[in-house]
Amino acid sequence: MAVLDEGAGSTARLPARDAGRLGLTLGAFLVAAMVALPLIAVATLALRSSGGAFAHLAETVLAGYIFNTAGLLLGVGLGVVLIGVGTAWLVTMCRFPGSRLFEWALLLPLAMPTYVIAIVYVEMLEYAGPLQGMLRELAGWQTPRDYWFPEIRSLPGAMIVLSLVLYPYVFLLSRAAFLDQSVCALEVSRTLGRGPWRGFLTTALPLARPAIAVGLALALMEVLNDFGAVRQFAVTTFTTGIYDVWLGMHNAPAAAQLACLLLVFVLAVLALERHSRRQRRYHQTSRRYRTLPGYRLTGLRALAAQTACAAPLILGFVLPALVLAGWTLESVALARVEDYVSDIVTTLALAAGAAALAVAVGLYLAYAMRIAGAGRGLSLAVRLASTGYAVPGSIIAVGVLMPFAWADHVLNDVGEAVFGITFGLVLSGTVVAVGFAYLVRFLALSFGTIEASLGRVTQNMDGASRTLGRGLGGTLVSVHLPLIRGGVLTAALLVFVDVMKELPATLILRPFNFSTLATRIYEYASDERFEECGLWALTIVVVGILPVILLSHAIRASRPGGGLPKGGG
Repeated sequence: MAVLDEGAGSTARLPARDAGRLGLTLGAFLVAAMVALPLIAVATLALRSSGGAFAHLAETVLAGYIFNTAGLLLGVGLGVVLIGVGTAWLVTMCRFPGSRLFEWALLLPLAMPTYVIAIVYVEMLEYAGPLQGMLRELAGWQTPRDYWFPEIRSLPGAMIVLSLVLYPYVFLLSRAAFLDQSVCALEVSRTLGRGPWRGFLTTALPLARPAIAVGLALALMEVLNDFGAVRQFAVTTFTTGIYDVWLGMHNAPAAAQLACLLLVFVLAVLALERHSRRQRRYHQTSRRYRTLPGYRLTGLRALAAQTACAAPLILGFVLPALVLAGWTLESVALARVEDYVSDIVTTLALAAGAAALAVAVGLYLAYAMRIAGAGRGLSLAVRLASTGYAVPGSIIAVGVLMPFAWADHVLNDVGEAVFGITFGLVLSGTVVAVGFAYLVRFLALSFGTIEASLGRVTQNMDGASRTLGRGLGGTLVSVHLPLIRGGVLTAALLVFVDVMKELPATLILRPFNFSTLATRIYEYASDERFEECGLWALTIVVVGILPVILLSHAIRASRPGGGLPKGGG
């Protein structure tokens, strides 16, 4: 009888578990559809007539958008690969004075927003800047015709400066890939007569190619999303064009059509990244994860390695940070304390709210895929919803405004018909639109991090929890969350810092009289009040250093067995 009762109880509970699994699945589809809505809205809006505006753009500025965007992608792509891969190999496989310091310090430019470093270099190197002013005073030059100096407000200037701040994406993943390589492959290379550098080119570099491709794709996505930096360099790209057409010409269909063209570049970058790894799978054939060889460099070779690592660090972080600190000291007495306090409170509140929302949604989607199984339909929906990080903020902003404006229109019609009142722009004209855009943009960060953490928890834990009578929600709270809290905190931190730096979406969607640290920096820079933005910019940089330190520790601990090169540094 006891056996029959137990079986009956199990049968009775089975529909409840199935219902919970079905509810998770349907909820995941609904969430994924909502997050993907802005992209669908952009495509729909682009089908409308722009009243000849797009034809005018095609005749006048479109060629420039294409040339500058493609040029930036090519120049920055080459720069970040050369700097990122080269320095990653040096600090991973070579021992020289300072190598341990460079392991984490080379990640510091990640804390420097692109528009901030652009402001610093434009102010320093333009004709009216301190460097050219000092040269004219020393040499007695009077006019620009008396000497030649490279123009910083140019496409090459943008390429170089963006490379200095974006190379850590490639460095980060390249170093992780080099640390993960088996020592056997390197030993075989040496037995075949290849020295350290030939071994790097013929063995280590091909093995790390998938990771390098991902890092390159991330850097190029940041290039496509950039607005503030290219504006400072006077380089017109699709992102600046979308902003100008939307807010300057007030032509939403034309802006959407430009956004769709920019999506072509996004898809091209993603396709290039996938093609570079197509039919190329590199697997370790050994479990020997002993200490990596560690080539010791001395003399001129050590000096060359130090210079190669120090140059991007100094130019991409140390020098701009010192300039910002100087500006802050000079202008702190002129800074409006109430503006600074208001901006930092607003920014922190937005970042914290967006991080909490992105983590909650990312956790829900990752858990739904774990429980319901990664079926093709659910997997496709979730992957589509988490592609926002590959879409520039300006496109997301356009896509958010359209459905939100429609919802406001419906809400006001209903309010007027039923209550005789209108509610105003409760969605499209408030911080709700900004927060939703952040969710769409940064969901990929939280989902990817949490999904990876959940993947390391064995399914046996779910079964054990169910035998103790816990349902799906109870299992998540009492079993999974304690095990993946590190991944959840990492996801929240990454989203928090990225929201603090986000500019294009915030500029387009923010309500009137609404400022964040990023938008205030842009306003000061637009008015040529560079020194006054120092305090705001330095605040973002200081906050951004924390995840950089955590990432460095995570990378160093990532090699199985902890086998890092010994000695030196």
